[in-house]
Amino acid sequence: MPDHIKSHQYQDLITLFNDCFSQSHNTRLVKGGDEPLYSPANDDCEYHQVIFARGYYASAFHEISHWCQAGEARRLLEDFGYWYKPDGRNEQEQKEFEQVEVIPQAIEWAFNVAAQRKFHVSSDNLSGFQADTNSFKKKVFQQVQVFLEKGFPERANQFIEVLAQFYNTPYPLTIEHFSKIKEESVCLN
Repeated sequence: MPDHIKSHQYQDLITLFNDCFSQSHNTRLVKGGDEPLYSPANDDCEYHQVIFARGYYASAFHEISHWCQAGEARRLLEDFGYWYKPDGRNEQEQKEFEQVEVIPQAIEWAFNVAAQRKFHVSSDNLSGFQADTNSFKKKVFQQVQVFLEKGFPERANQFIEVLAQFYNTPYPLTIEHFSKIKEESVCLN
């Protein structure tokens, strides 16, 4: 690893996210167990929690991307009130899953670029219907292009900037960041 690139420790993500959003949005990033979860503040916890699975860096980025996309009302609902059916989805369920995953995965890709990490587009359905993943991957890349042209959601852009500064990545991100990674390291097969 080049000297200018820091190692990728989930503890850094917790610190970066919490420094960025705990005061302004009463939200903290929390390492969890087997399953990720978004838990709004309640009688048991005075702050909102973006809980990622087992200290996995990729899980943290994915859950943060959902949080960055969710509007104010959705951030008051457990798991943002989203429908989710786990691995084993049929064809129709997989199409619905992919439709709602394009935006969060485009945001997640930007987080990975800012942190100088490989990104893996995920259809997350290993034991279910195997859709045309190339079509899904192209949609995610097209959404990245839209964000680069029109801007990422405000919180996503704020976190991208924080990550870019921490990992010494040129900011703002450009299509060249994604095109190079798309060709060299993003798993698009």
